[in-house]
Amino acid sequence: MSAGHSGTPLARKLNLRDGQRCWFEGMPDHVQDEIDEYALDLVFVADPAEGIDAAHIFVTDGAHLSARLSRLKGQIASDGQIWVSFPNGESASETALDEAQVQRIGVELGLVDTKKCALDDIWSSVKFVIAKADR
Repeated sequence: MSAGHSGTPLARKLNLRDGQRCWFEGMPDHVQDEIDEYALDLVFVADPAEGIDAAHIFVTDGAHLSARLSRLKGQIASDGQIWVSFPNGESASETALDEAQVQRIGVELGLVDTKKCALDDIWSSVKFVIAKADR
């Protein structure tokens, strides 16, 4: 079984659990393959409006991120999670979006960033949840 950048299986790093309703957008095949290796019983939905426990989006543009997070905030379970992945390291030069901007956009939308992780040499991620006061 492959392990994420830190040696921890990626599905564990992303707090994925059996039975979660998930929606992923723009996820590279190699990342999806690594999650699949953990053999979780995840339920994938075609549209996050169907109700989800976990979302994971891959972005390079702040305007797209803001619009997507705004919608996802209303579509995830109150105790759900939204992971936002963005290019890191040398890959970051291809986009103006960085970790500080990702965090700022999420916080401005009323989300709380609770965790960070590196997926691989290209992508870093920030986990957002709904603030407890808004659940």
